[in-house]
Amino acid sequence: PTREENFPEWYQQVIKAADLAENAPVRGCMVIKPYGFALWENVQRALDDMIKEEDVQNAYFPLLIPLSFISREAEHVDGFAKECAVVTHHRLEKGEEGGLVPSPDAQLEEPFIIRPTSETIIGDSMAKWVQSYRDLPLKLNQWCNVMRWELRTRMFLRTSEFLWQEGHNAFATPEEANEDARKMLKVYQKLYRDWMAMPGIPGEKTADERFPGADHSYTYESMMQDGKALQACTSHNLGQNFSKSFGIQYQGEDGQSHHAYTTSWGLSTRSIGGLIMTHSDDDGLIMPPKVAPHQVAIIPVLRDDSGKATVIEFCRKLKDSLKEKGVRTFLDESDSRTPDKMWNSIKKGIPIRVEVGAREVEEGRVTWVRRDIGRDSKTSGTVDAFINEISHLLTEVHQALYDRAEKFTRENITDVSGLDEIRQFYVEGGFGFVRTDKAVLDNPELEAVQKEFSITSRCLPFEDDGQKVIIGKSY
Repeated sequence: PTREENFPEWYQQVIKAADLAENAPVRGCMVIKPYGFALWENVQRALDDMIKEEDVQNAYFPLLIPLSFISREAEHVDGFAKECAVVTHHRLEKGEEGGLVPSPDAQLEEPFIIRPTSETIIGDSMAKWVQSYRDLPLKLNQWCNVMRWELRTRMFLRTSEFLWQEGHNAFATPEEANEDARKMLKVYQKLYRDWMAMPGIPGEKTADERFPGADHSYTYESMMQDGKALQACTSHNLGQNFSKSFGIQYQGEDGQSHHAYTTSWGLSTRSIGGLIMTHSDDDGLIMPPKVAPHQVAIIPVLRDDSGKATVIEFCRKLKDSLKEKGVRTFLDESDSRTPDKMWNSIKKGIPIRVEVGAREVEEGRVTWVRRDIGRDSKTSGTVDAFINEISHLLTEVHQALYDRAEKFTRENITDVSGLDEIRQFYVEGGFGFVRTDKAVLDNPELEAVQKEFSITSRCLPFEDDGQKVIIGKSY
């Protein structure tokens, strides 16, 4: 289906056609296939470099978290209790009717929670590692998987198990902590803008949408092509809530004991779902060049076997030349028909497609097409001209994708005045976000309107100095 006909099904079919992922035999989970994982690796690599530029160190903490750890932070456990997967036994045995069952005499003294997030287990380590003001700031990050038992799942966007990074930092003062939470959001914003060509609205979460246990939550809200918001990432100022629960204390320069101030921040594989829904079209996936597993696809155009070897050799040399320029290049040497090869590169969203036939070889030329524009961008030139142009061409594709998505977002934010106009907007089938004064959050009737139209407050945008609120449907 097209996006207009059935956006959710279109989304699923884009993933399938691009060979990114498939549903797993475990309910609510997915198998990320090699092409999809290569995309995630490129996102991960770019973000990891930026995180390390902020003097954050990577570490790893256990998958299993004692139930008592989760229980120490009351607001936190309330926020995740309904999504927790619990490990209660450590051995299986044969059942009376065959098969395997948990052994009755192998029940754990204390159940373990499969991590929904790691504030508690990392807080326990921080309490051991932080003794003096000289140990601060302590900045940690881990790349891992987490489990949240989702009832309604959709690949990349909302799965029971997903991949992410979670950063956890500790500071001596509240000012440092809040500055860090805001700064890490800017890191995410740079990733989305400069690598994934995804615009968004940076701002602070409203109280009802705040992370459980946080003093302040900051977010980057992106608009998808169906007008819904995607919470693309979050960064939280946790104040002293977790440090008091886990005893993260240090001796200050004044010789007194103080609780640290902590932050946490994360970005997950749902960013890939956002990329798909931001850029792709009715023909399939469109990849921003910087994170695309293949930036250029070379398609040999073969009428028959005559001259095949010459064309393939030409294509291989072209691939080598592009690789020397640092361009990730895929040469399709499969036995598929030429139209199928072209269609495959379109479905996979490869930014530039190069077509090489016998005539191109004879003339020393190539023909290329931009995925974001299609056949209207078809251009021919010498091999040298193409190789010299490729870096600029990929930059143009990135900027065009960003500008198109930014224009779409700005055109679909409607300013309204108060709750009555919010209701009227959605009664009339309004598309996208509404923006209004944040005073609407104090209106006791807002909750009923939110339930009626399945809308939520997305953020208080920084660009409005926190005086406006963005409201809309969301994933």
